[in-house]
Amino acid sequence: MSNSFFEYPMKNRKLRMGMVGGGPGAFIGNVHRIAARLDGQIELVCGAFSSDPLKSVEAGKSLFLSENRVYGSYEEMILKEKNLPENERMDFISIVTPNHVHFGPAKMALENGFDVVCDKPLSFSLEEAVELKKIVEETGRLFCLTHNYTGYPMVRQAKAMVNAGVLGEIRKVVVEYPQGWLSTFLENEGQKQAAWRTDPSRSGKAGCIGDIGTHAENLAEFITGLEIDELAADLTTFVAGRKLDDDGTVLLRFKGGAKGVLMASQISVGEENNLKIRIYGEKAGLEWLQTEPNSLLVKHLDKPMETYRAGGNNGYLFGESTSASRLPAGHPEGYLEAFANLYREFAQVMRLKSEGLPFAINFPTVEDGLRGMKFINAVVASSEKNAAWVKM
Repeated sequence: MSNSFFEYPMKNRKLRMGMVGGGPGAFIGNVHRIAARLDGQIELVCGAFSSDPLKSVEAGKSLFLSENRVYGSYEEMILKEKNLPENERMDFISIVTPNHVHFGPAKMALENGFDVVCDKPLSFSLEEAVELKKIVEETGRLFCLTHNYTGYPMVRQAKAMVNAGVLGEIRKVVVEYPQGWLSTFLENEGQKQAAWRTDPSRSGKAGCIGDIGTHAENLAEFITGLEIDELAADLTTFVAGRKLDDDGTVLLRFKGGAKGVLMASQISVGEENNLKIRIYGEKAGLEWLQTEPNSLLVKHLDKPMETYRAGGNNGYLFGESTSASRLPAGHPEGYLEAFANLYREFAQVMRLKSEGLPFAINFPTVEDGLRGMKFINAVVASSEKNAAWVKM
């Protein structure tokens, strides 16, 4: 498909976003809306916010959208928006639905000439992920997967330091993501987020490992630049009556010889979103904690530990880190700003592409999403075989 579908100059205006999902009772939809508008590059112009048309209208009113730009289904939105004048129609869609409603709107949007931002994991199944990758390649559209932790300045600093050889050859990766919010049978109490995340008909074949384990997998591969080659996994469902895993431990073997351990848990009582990664090379190690995101610890063989801080201007931060910071050192930036970095970078690439200018993609793509789905499949397969080693 031609990349000239949107020829109305993007450099002179905000990009127009349509949203699928994110209606009443949703969590991540509002996070996406805040992140998209944070830098003044994007505006929400339309949406199909719920599978219930009445709830979609309710959400549209609360967001002050024109009634004729609030739709009862994503199919209606994509087709009607495509037929609007070029200077009015949406430029891309943001998909913020449960996992089983990622593939349909993404496929339809891509095939009708719209770029896509999609929440993770990429799809409901590996088969859908493979097909989506093929569609992205065939259409030439842009696809951003919101693994938002890759947008933190100190995560970008860590990646740049690994690339620069500060750690030397990577030997060991330890990444953990403990939460405690599903320590009880919460899905049986009418809690919407718990209900769909523990439902195999909406979440897919994995629970905890698909919801947050994929974040840990993506972060490990993003910072190190290494790919997981094979793994051995032990999944458990601790809460009686739950249909999917709520805890998992995975041994990792990376291509090139590095070894790793990944832990994801949603029954770790008292934990919030305690994502943490430690990477050890032959010369130095790194440590980053999501609850203290502005600090990166660097541990050396022959000198004291160093603490790198986001927003610093003393020349020790790489450009990849400083470009992801909006504020001077000492002013906290966090989850929403990291999320917004992906939207800002997506908008920049859309503008450059529309003008036929060269661009580099720094945000997670459909390729990362396919890696995540392969990870889920391999973990489930390994656990079903009593933690046997499985190729990813």
